[in-house]
Amino acid sequence: MYGWHSQTMGGEWWIVMFIGMVVFGGLFAVGITSLLRHDQGRVPSVRNPQHDAAAIGILKERLARGELSEADYAHRLNLLKEKS
Repeated sequence: MYGWHSQTMGGEWWIVMFIGMVVFGGLFAVGITSLLRHDQGRVPSVRNPQHDAAAIGILKERLARGELSEADYAHRLNLLKEKS
């Protein structure tokens, strides 16, 4: 028979295998993270005018309560109108 020592991979191969496992795990984690980030970046292409009207209504209420200055109101209203 060959004995136990001749059936092993050798002295330093465990280092190569460990580095390979770390690299594979890192690439796997990067791949999953990039898929999740790509999925979050999607914006619906069709806007709902009812949602826009509701958002403008909320802005008007906040202006009336004094939570927003007129400059903030105008800026946010322009942002809403640009997106539609």
